[in-house]
Amino acid sequence: MFAGHFGLAAAVKSRQPETPLWALMLGTQLLDVIFVPLLLTGVETIVPVGEGGYGASVIHADYTHSLAGALLISLLASVFAWKFWGKRSGVVMGTLVFSHWLLDFLVHRSDLPILPGNLGHLPLLGFGLWKWPYISILLEILLIAAGAVMYYRSLQIRAKAGLGSAAGNSRSGRALWTSIIMAGLLVLSLVSDLLGIG
Repeated sequence: MFAGHFGLAAAVKSRQPETPLWALMLGTQLLDVIFVPLLLTGVETIVPVGEGGYGASVIHADYTHSLAGALLISLLASVFAWKFWGKRSGVVMGTLVFSHWLLDFLVHRSDLPILPGNLGHLPLLGFGLWKWPYISILLEILLIAAGAVMYYRSLQIRAKAGLGSAAGNSRSGRALWTSIIMAGLLVLSLVSDLLGIG
């Protein structure tokens, strides 16, 4: 779901121009960014299922991807964004960070704990769409497409609101190319995920 998270960030940027795109992209992946050092130190782990590949892993991210952990990280990101970009950006950032957990809930096998460290050994959560790769790939493609289209439209509207018609046309062309490049990078991200590269 790596590319799908980024597609959602692009869609959010179309409606939230005040928040920098880099912050939205980081926010949508913040749970995974925090996960990496915990993975490298063995605190959280990934166990392949079957032959491995796209979505063929059980991810034991018992802290970063627990429901309570994701809510806490979302709250901290919200406070940070609120301080730097205002109240609306704070609310948007907190929601976007938590959207990572919601999307993971759809695709992960039952490996998402409710409490950090799976405290209390409560049932693990996850609908498991990764068991059906075509469905989860379609979901990611839809998120990428929606994000790219919404991002393009927002850039086009801002370009047309710019100076005279010649400048507006130039900005509109840049908006189109910017959106094409972003969509291309998101598709490459999905392809690399499918091929197990990176």
